Amino acid sequence: MSLLKQALDEGTFACILEFVPKPSAARFATLETLMDRTRLGDWPLTVAIGDRVGSALDLSPLDAYTSLSTPRPALLHFSGKDRERRDLLAQLQRMDAAGLDQLLLLTGDRLPGHTPGERPVRYLESVAALQIVRQARPHWLLAAALNPFKYQEAEGGAQYLKAEKKLSAGADLLILQLGFDMHKHQEALDWMRRQAQPKPLIACIMALTEGRAAMLDHVAGVTVTPSMHALLKAESSVSKAYAKQRANQRLALQVIGLRLMGYAGVHLSGIHEIEQFEALEQAISELQPNLRQLDQWAAAWQAAWQAPNLAPVTFHPTGHAWRLGQRQIDASRREKARYHLLSALHHQLFSRTTTLSKAFGWAVTRPLWRGPAAASWLHTLERRIKRPLVGCDTCGSCRLEDTLYICPETCPKGLANGPCGGTRLDRCEFGDRECVHSAKYRLAVGVGRTEVLAERLIPCVQVENRQRSSWPVWFTPPPAHEHPAHKACSAPPEVSG
Repeated sequence: MSLLKQALDEGTFACILEFVPKPSAARFATLETLMDRTRLGDWPLTVAIGDRVGSALDLSPLDAYTSLSTPRPALLHFSGKDRERRDLLAQLQRMDAAGLDQLLLLTGDRLPGHTPGERPVRYLESVAALQIVRQARPHWLLAAALNPFKYQEAEGGAQYLKAEKKLSAGADLLILQLGFDMHKHQEALDWMRRQAQPKPLIACIMALTEGRAAMLDHVAGVTVTPSMHALLKAESSVSKAYAKQRANQRLALQVIGLRLMGYAGVHLSGIHEIEQFEALEQAISELQPNLRQLDQWAAAWQAAWQAPNLAPVTFHPTGHAWRLGQRQIDASRREKARYHLLSALHHQLFSRTTTLSKAFGWAVTRPLWRGPAAASWLHTLERRIKRPLVGCDTCGSCRLEDTLYICPETCPKGLANGPCGGTRLDRCEFGDRECVHSAKYRLAVGVGRTEVLAERLIPCVQVENRQRSSWPVWFTPPPAHEHPAHKACSAPPEVSG
């Protein structure tokens, strides 16, 4: 049994050291030295290996793992950016050969150079990836991500609804994306405790300095506010050593506070040197004896974010402080009318129960459409009808009913189950549009269909089906002998044309 799985089973607070596998012998040597310690203070220590975090020169997590002189259980990350189902299945086989059985499944941030409208890049979505792995490896430890650091209702509500899907798809634990707002950490924990089958939560944290804050301004989904920047700049103006000491103290406080809250552990990012690790360990040992209760800790945390002659630090963007449970939005009349019109049209043409849908289904499943020329003509017809209406890219297995008739292909990453973690105040990570999942959430609230966004697990699109008409597929029952491992990328019975 891996150290992480044992800690989760026993309810022991766990520390996961994130390693970004850059091609550097010194970084690998430091990692092995740190992992030989096996503990951070009193808590078990294990490693996670990041995937496609930085440049294309980064090693894959598997290659990094096999290059260790002393292999040990590790939590590998799998990023779905620019990957298909076949890539994930190939990784599972390689992990079997390496004796690994734990995986963090991420959709992944924006692939460098990916510009909407140019070369299409497909992202294997985390929900579908979880389904694939859970079906193929039922006993593996599977993790997924949650970003609760959202400050408008649509993006925040959509995050939590997608997280419910991740739990349904087979996630054993959720790891939060990087954040510093402890009110949002508590919000996520309260949400998890309300779930029918609560799972452990682990928080990703980092020692924040002025330089790192400037870097994080360009990392999608991470919030560093102007008041935080001002404090960090003031600390740096005293001295570099002072700024590092303060950042380390806050990191130690965050570890202690998360443990007191009830988190299952922390995912430590940005520790690349033995001195950083030892400084954190020392700070925890000094602070922890005097911080046994949450109220004691809260006072220390607040004090750690204060400085003379500076305004109090806030962790939310100016003018945006949404908390889970607050209702702030509704769909417009036009959005509601469009939904009801498309829903009625779907019922008439694709329900398989009306006379018109039976006739249409009979027509598009005739053998004549199996020929290349006829299939191409049908594909063109579907695209010309649906693209002006919903932005259709003819993915071959239409999911419009499950996405409230907002086409997932209008998301630059092609995500169907909900947003990635990279939105900011409802804006897409790519910056050129409103997040389609915020629009979808707003519509779901307006028409009373939010349960759709939490309950319907939408499979990935198989690459070989793209640029084909979805109509014959919709009206053709799936083969009875279909292998279970394929189901997570096949059209489910409830999706439509």
